[in-house]
Amino acid sequence: MTMDWEEFLDPYIQAVGELKIKLRGIRKQYRKQQKHSPIEFVTGRVKSVESIQEKMALRGVVLENVAQDIQDIAGLRVMVQFVDDVDEVLRLLRQRHDLTVVQERDYIRHMKSSGYRSYHVVVEYPVDTIDGQKTVLAEIQIRTLAMNFWATIEHSLNYK
Repeated sequence: MTMDWEEFLDPYIQAVGELKIKLRGIRKQYRKQQKHSPIEFVTGRVKSVESIQEKMALRGVVLENVAQDIQDIAGLRVMVQFVDDVDEVLRLLRQRHDLTVVQERDYIRHMKSSGYRSYHVVVEYPVDTIDGQKTVLAEIQIRTLAMNFWATIEHSLNYK
């Protein structure tokens, strides 16, 4: 089985774009109401084909299962100021009707041995295409700026 990667990744690109707009919309609504926004800023990316293939090899994932077994092909990062803001973002995500939270990993209360802290939420997100609806998995990482600083350094030490 060969993969048309461009066609495969298109819904993920769309999902990241739509989710970034929606999450930034939340921030805007808080600011309009002169309230503290739990969201500082939002970034997103779609994993490169090379990166996906490396992870498949590492985890022994076959091509047919890539969409289900690699959950962070679409990745978003929500930066917050305070740890309490993480819970507020989670509350907002869990109550949404346009996505479904399917998995949560709390590396804030249960940090990794490396010291890495972040809250990971895997969501199912439906994307409308000209061929109908396609549901993709996306990983949303929620962390404070301090946690992000640490994660960036830790990532550099481990992978570079």
